[in-house]
Amino acid sequence: MPKKIDVIFEKLPTGIAGFDQVSNGGLPKGRTTLISGTAGSAKTVLGVQFLVEGIIKFDQSAVFITFEECPDDIRKNMVGLGWDIAALESEGKWAFVDASPDPGVECVTSGDFDFGGLLARIEHAVRKVGAVRVSMDSISAIFAQYQDVSKVRSELFRIAVGLKKLGVTAIITAERNTEYGDVSRHGIEEFVADNVIILRNVLESEKRRRTMEILKFRGCSHQKGEWPFTIMPGQGVILIPLSAMELKQKSSNVRITSGNKELDKMCGGGFFRDSIILVSGATGTGKTLMTTEFIHGGAIAGERCLLFAFEESREQLARNATGWGIDYDKMEAEGQLKVVCEYPETMGLEDHLIRIKDLIEEFKPHRIAVDSLSALERGSSERGFREFVIALSSFIKDQETAGLFTSTTSTLVGGTSITEAHISTITDSIILLRYVEMFGEMRRGLTVLKMRGSMHDKDIREFTIDGTGRHIGKTFRNVTGILGGHPVYTANQESDTDRIVSMFAE
Repeated sequence: MPKKIDVIFEKLPTGIAGFDQVSNGGLPKGRTTLISGTAGSAKTVLGVQFLVEGIIKFDQSAVFITFEECPDDIRKNMVGLGWDIAALESEGKWAFVDASPDPGVECVTSGDFDFGGLLARIEHAVRKVGAVRVSMDSISAIFAQYQDVSKVRSELFRIAVGLKKLGVTAIITAERNTEYGDVSRHGIEEFVADNVIILRNVLESEKRRRTMEILKFRGCSHQKGEWPFTIMPGQGVILIPLSAMELKQKSSNVRITSGNKELDKMCGGGFFRDSIILVSGATGTGKTLMTTEFIHGGAIAGERCLLFAFEESREQLARNATGWGIDYDKMEAEGQLKVVCEYPETMGLEDHLIRIKDLIEEFKPHRIAVDSLSALERGSSERGFREFVIALSSFIKDQETAGLFTSTTSTLVGGTSITEAHISTITDSIILLRYVEMFGEMRRGLTVLKMRGSMHDKDIREFTIDGTGRHIGKTFRNVTGILGGHPVYTANQESDTDRIVSMFAE
């Protein structure tokens, strides 16, 4: 029997951030890929970026065929993303094939037609600049000009075959009617493309959320599922490849201080250097104070700290820190601290994530604090928020940096969940801050709920806050139901009621 030969198609790296990870190396080389999406899903941006990245990163010339916008409009629109197409044209790296309709001329189809002339223009442009990459945007516009849909399909197939003979790797964009439904408006995917990518622009919780899905790569492997992406000035499309993340982060036994000696003891000697710590509690229980102590502890150890605040301004944070004897202004002046304050609503979660990553890579901190996750959560879907936390946690751990997140619980005392989005499983350590109602008085309690890789104090201990910070005191004895918000006072065999009352009155 003849030996079976496996055909492996070579991939062409696109240079688009995140895409080459989820596509397992890029687009199948020498083939045509259909990019389909509704209005506003970034089809044109992706088509242009595919060419720009090829020129800048791989010195691969390109041809852009436009059926909708005129070349001058495309040049102007892409300047906002930092891409100077005119300069690339002057360097002989980029060529336009303008097939857009003339607004002053009415298109009348008389008799049979073919795209032989268009194909000749494309072949000429490809050979003129020595193009490796080609983008066609958008073929849906052709169907609006001609009534014979079957003829248009066959002519598009002819162009796709012509591109394959030229040896270029091509992207063709097309419109679709709905986010989840038929691949394209005119059912052309099986005629023109070996590969199909779907772009979506879904409205979730009054926020638009863009995602990308590789529907098929004929004969090639790729990651499955939808991935969120965003568009950033100067960078274009940035894909966030959550499913491509791997659990390969290093693990350290080095301990760092929490900024509070008693809490360090409760944690078995402090936090691990590369751990993610979640501080959960109701409003006013001292989450921001714990963040301040965490940052101050790093500054004392000579470490750089980066604080992202989404609820309070820089002035408020500095004032609060001063009240506890900590000088944020001095720390910033000495380069030990960088404070970034923004309203969560100023941008989407994907944009916040990219901005946070960029600042981490720029500042290179030893400690990172986010105060608070709850502020970011309120403008997002549960799925989008969880994906954000997974991506951020993974990135921080890759940097071998300690990260502290705060989260506000919805109930004042107790609760059935540590966080509304149930992100506690993502973190390495969890510290719960709770109000405890006792004999008509509100007190504060603290417990270390989880500490991966370490023994820790499992008691619920009372703490107080004054002008010098947090003071962790004795354990709440003979009291159950604190975490659930329903404390019950019980006496052990050796205790009596007077002893319990006197203990609580201390």
